Parts: sequence; C-alpha cells; structure tokens
Amino acid sequence: MVSTTDIKNNVDNTPIIKRVASASAIGTAAEYYDFFAYGTAAVLFFGHLFFPSSDPLISTLAAFATYAVGFLARPLGGIVFGHIGDKVGRKKALVITILIVGLGTFCIGLLPTYEKIGIWAPVLLILIRVLQGFGVGGEQAGAVLMTAEYSMPERRGFFSSWVQIGAPAGFLLPMALFALLNSFLSPEAMMDYGWRIPFLLSALLVIVGLFIRLRIDESPVFAQIRETKAAESRPVIEVIRNYPGIVVKGVCAKLIEACTFAMFTVIVLAYGKANNLDATILMDSMIVAVLLEIIAIPAMGALSDRIGRKPVYIAGALLQVIAIIPFFMAINQDIYWLTQIAMIVVITLGHSMCYAPQASYFPELFPTHIRCSGIALIWQIGSLVGSGVLGLMAVKILQMTGGHYYGMASYVIVLGIISVIGLLTMPETAPKRRHGEYQGWGH
Repeated sequence: MVSTTDIKNNVDNTPIIKRVASASAIGTAAEYYDFFAYGTAAVLFFGHLFFPSSDPLISTLAAFATYAVGFLARPLGGIVFGHIGDKVGRKKALVITILIVGLGTFCIGLLPTYEKIGIWAPVLLILIRVLQGFGVGGEQAGAVLMTAEYSMPERRGFFSSWVQIGAPAGFLLPMALFALLNSFLSPEAMMDYGWRIPFLLSALLVIVGLFIRLRIDESPVFAQIRETKAAESRPVIEVIRNYPGIVVKGVCAKLIEACTFAMFTVIVLAYGKANNLDATILMDSMIVAVLLEIIAIPAMGALSDRIGRKPVYIAGALLQVIAIIPFFMAINQDIYWLTQIAMIVVITLGHSMCYAPQASYFPELFPTHIRCSGIALIWQIGSLVGSGVLGLMAVKILQMTGGHYYGMASYVIVLGIISVIGLLTMPETAPKRRHGEYQGWGH
C-alpha cells in the first residue's frame, strides 16, 4: 500500500492542493446552499405555499418535515457514492453528486405551488428533497477525502479544513440573496416569485463547481491503489465488518456538530418566530458569526495539526453543551449585542472547533481502499440523527413546550455528551500527535 512518504512526495505541491481544496469547497458550498436556502424558505414561505393550513405552526411543521426528509436518503447516497468513490474514483463521484444536488435545487425554484396543482406540489417537493439527499450523501465524504489525500500529512488538518469553508459560504450566499430580495421586493412579491430566485441562481454555483472539478486529477493515492488492483473489494461490507466500532464512535462524534449548526442557523429562526423575537437581529448576528467562522475554520484545522484532532474537537463539543442554555437566555433578550456574542460563541468558536478537524480526522480513521465508504457512513448517519431528526422534531418540540427553549437545549446537551464519550474512546490520528497510537492512514 501507499506509505506516508509516498503520499507526501505526490502531494507536496501547494498550488495543486489549493486548487483541489477550492474545487471541493465549491461543491460543499453548493450542498449547503441548498441546505440553507431550503431551511430559510421553509420558515418564511413554504408552509404557506406548499402546506397551507389554518394553523401557521402546523404549516411550518410540515415544511420542516420535508426539509428533514432529505436527510433520510443521505445514508443510502453515502453507501452508493462511497462505493463509487472507492471502486471507480473520487473525482467521478464528486462530479455526479454536484450535478444531482445542483439540479435539484434549481428544480425547486421551478415548482408550482399548492394553489396551482394541489397535493402534487408537496409530493414533488418531497421527491426532489429525497433525490438531493441521495446526492448529498456522497458529496461531503468525497470532497474532504479528495483534499485530505492530496495534502501533506503534517498540514493535513489545515488544508482539509478549507473544504469546510464551503458550509459557511453556502450559508451566506442564500442568506444574502434573501436579505437583498427582501429589501427590494414587497412581502407579496417575495411570496409570489421572489423566493424562487435564490434556488434558480444556484445553477451558477453548480456550473462553476463542475468546471473546477472537471479540471482536477484523480487523487494520487487512489490512482496508485487502482494500479495495484487494491480497490477490487466490497468497501461498504469491509467497513461494517472490520471497523464497526470506528463507525459507531465516529457517528457519535458527528452528532453534536450536525445538530448545532442546524440549530443555530435554521431552527433558531423557527424558535424566534414562535417567541416573537426580532428576525433581523437573529439573522444579522448569525451572518456576522458565520463570516467570522470562515477565518476560524482553517485556524482550528491548523490547531488540530499541532495539538491533535481530539483535543480541538472535544473542546468544541463541550463548549456547545455549556453554552446552549446561556445562548437561549441571551437571544431571548432580543438585544443585538447580546445575540451577537451568543452567536459568536456557539458558531464561530464552538462549531468551528468541531467542524474543522472532521475533514482530516474521519479520513485518517480508515485505510485507503475503503476510506470513502467509511467517511460517508459516519458523515451521513451522524447528519441524519443530528440534523435530520432535529428537523423533524424541532417545531413539534416548540409546539409541545409552548415555545420554551428547554426542549431544544436538552436535545443539544444529550447529543453533546454522546459526542464527547465517542471522541474519548477514539484514537488520535494527527501525525504529529499519535506517537504510534494509530496507523490507519495508508494501510
């Protein structure tokens, strides 16, 4: 198999790494663009347009349920595209997934509403969400893996974390578009056609991402195992058979990060609506915190190279648990500066400390020939439980608790504790810190 020295010799080229990281980040941005465009539209528009009801909360609940449906197809997509990534190539899987996700987002912008075609409107919306979830299931694993396999071992945490910048970028783009449209269009115009514009414009992001991805070469590590026929295996079955403990612990580790980013950037809007909080304060402070996270993510990736993946990740998980109740107490004051501080703590610091190390940590847990499948299983099962189940339950929890935050806070605390336990039982994989403890990379 490929040794660490061989990998370093193949990838010790910063311009190439930057190009690969950029290509991967654009695809991740396209994925999260859909995630946040839909989440925002679900709160503001889709309840009325696709799930009309005499009770606005019931409409919002139905819209969020459809938002969560996309997560149900993610594990299946992860299995299928993880298999393709391990057997056929990382690059081919990435090209297919960005097309599926991007075209799905574009098609949402073309959908007729319930008023036009009745029950077929939500049915078509659900079908598109399932298809998108299937594509997204293979997107993130392939994106982080491509960059990780190109990166020098001693700086893998830093360069791999660039891919994760796609998440805040994918958040900011639809947020900025919705804010811009709201400033130029009346509420009636937004409900009529304005909401469609961010979905239709996603085609531009897909075209750019596809152009860049088609220009990069296959991962050098994968190219070498293809030459030796080492990829001729059943990767998903091998992961489940030989690495069940790593998969389960990895899923546990993923939970807190998947939960909190959805909580603090999507679900919080539904919470604010239920409690009559100023949506402008929430969104403005959220945007600032996410902008700052673009700087924080590579910084935390670099820190994970120096002190290890686990210490950075565990610190972020604990911060999320400790900060969740003060977060809700702060935003309930409906004062901008308090809300801004709360958002910076949980998003800029807490989330980046969990999110940045993932891009290098999860790939380092598996040998090359099954790496894509292993990451996909961890990423998508963790996202399904952390974000998908929360999406299904969030508005219902608010309804059952009369809009109080204790149900939401309890959900975060429980997942945070599970994640910390999972991380404590996992090996350290950072080359500078493992000291022979774990040698999964390159086996």
